[in-house]
Amino acid sequence: MKNKRRLGVWMDHSHAHLVEMSDDPLVTSTIELNVTQTATGEHPDRGEHQLHNKGQQIQTAFYKQLSEIISKYDQVILFGPTHAKSELYNFLQADKGFADITIEVKQTDKMTDHQEHAFVRDYFANS
Repeated sequence: MKNKRRLGVWMDHSHAHLVEMSDDPLVTSTIELNVTQTATGEHPDRGEHQLHNKGQQIQTAFYKQLSEIISKYDQVILFGPTHAKSELYNFLQADKGFADITIEVKQTDKMTDHQEHAFVRDYFANS
């Protein structure tokens, strides 16, 4: 039987900590929202609607970057203190390519690296 590839993603709207479930020690990598896109070429007279649309495009690019990583796993737990995890979950559910990946969402507080590792280890041990 093939070993399942498992990933825990602690996230908020500006960065994500990716914790791959593997042999100890667990390794965390970080993906950050590219905030430099907002400052480049911004005109001071730009309307609020245009700035909001630009922000949405940047957030969508962040979710797309995460989805490319998540597509390589069989089971994923999205967790964190903000609604970003639910937004990413909805983004992934809209893509039929993620139908075979088990994805769950859990509300948690801000965590240290050790707490994130323990959460991911405990989650997959009990699933």
